[in-house]
Amino acid sequence: MRFRNSPFLPVTLVALVLLLAWDAAGADLWAAGLFGTPFGFPLRQNWWLAGVVHQGGKNLSWVLVIALLLTVWWPVGVLRRLSRGERWQLVLGVLASVGAITLLKHANHTSCPWDIQAFGGVAAYVSHWDWSARDGGPGGCFPAGHASAAFAFLGGWFVLRRHAPRAAAIWLALTLLAGAVFGLGQQMRGAHYLSHTLWTAWICWVVGGATDALARAWRDRRTARAEAVARAGASA
Repeated sequence: MRFRNSPFLPVTLVALVLLLAWDAAGADLWAAGLFGTPFGFPLRQNWWLAGVVHQGGKNLSWVLVIALLLTVWWPVGVLRRLSRGERWQLVLGVLASVGAITLLKHANHTSCPWDIQAFGGVAAYVSHWDWSARDGGPGGCFPAGHASAAFAFLGGWFVLRRHAPRAAAIWLALTLLAGAVFGLGQQMRGAHYLSHTLWTAWICWVVGGATDALARAWRDRRTARAEAVARAGASA
């Protein structure tokens, strides 16, 4: 895969090092303790966090996915600058990111903070990298699914930056802000550790970059094939 004139690789590697350092420091329990008590998380059922930020944010995300799908055929605004193939890439990149997070959640046995004994639950604390261990809880908490409702849109930056750098920067900023809000809301409720949100952002960034590289390679091959056919027709 080629990442021409892209900060993809350096950003990915630096973020990976920082995430691994956070995990190695075991800082998740400390961060969870900022909102949790031995009797649970007081904000777990908070109407704003549970109803608006969590459920409302999830619903809004799917509305945006449907809107992006419609713009494949009826583009609006800055999306008119994109080819139909690039508009498809926007939609498929979001779905690929959500799919990757969902698959990982189903395969992982880590339980959420509100299930941990330190916060009034029944599960023992186990690192989300210990895939072989069962913590005695329901599991399925890593990575953060709700944060992916925002971070899944990170792939849009790769498409927009080639045609509308300003719009791409705004897209990136809004996506990161929404993901941070979703992640913080779940952190405050005890639904996820901070690392779960950060890893979701990293995974969605990687999926978005990989999707972009694959899409560009496919378009380059189509262009090269069309040029070869044209040359063959001209020389016939």
